[in-house]
Amino acid sequence: MIGRVFVLLLLIAAMAFGGVIWFDYLNVIDAKTVLAPLYRFIGREGRSQPPTTPEEYLNLDAERLSIRLEALELRNMEMDSRQRDMDSRYGEIEQMAQELEERQKSLDERENSLRAQAADADNRDSNVEQNARYLNGMPPAQAVGIISAMDDQDVIDIFRKTEEIARAAGTTSLVSVWLSRMDPQRAAELQRKMAGRPPSL
Repeated sequence: MIGRVFVLLLLIAAMAFGGVIWFDYLNVIDAKTVLAPLYRFIGREGRSQPPTTPEEYLNLDAERLSIRLEALELRNMEMDSRQRDMDSRYGEIEQMAQELEERQKSLDERENSLRAQAADADNRDSNVEQNARYLNGMPPAQAVGIISAMDDQDVIDIFRKTEEIARAAGTTSLVSVWLSRMDPQRAAELQRKMAGRPPSL
């Protein structure tokens, strides 16, 4: 029993001594002064501590802090790179948004223009229809006097609207009566233009 205890004590001492040597090699502890006689006994030169000034000393916390600071620096550089990428993408997205906004404005302007043109066409059609009805209610001689003072295109539009109204009402159009009372050359010109153009305003 005593022999086992002695062997275990020797084993613990050997492990402790080996640990001291290993930690000294890793510079975790400073045992160079204590281990120097042992190195000389086995014929090797003992390891020596590099000279340091009083302001310099080995400190594991300082090493760990340096490693953490280096990691933080790398992380900051990575974050800066990501921030630059995000700024670049944000600029691209902002440019795309501006282009889309300009396109939308252009489409809105076109839509407003088409609506205005449609409104003008509706107003013109309403005016032409109203004039045609006024002329239908007048005596032919008076209606021809008014028509003779109009432009050819306006007269053609009124003639076509008058015929359209007559077809819808199932009555006879007064266009032929008006043409017969007009100057023959003007009447012939109007008939030629009506035959050569589609029936649209």
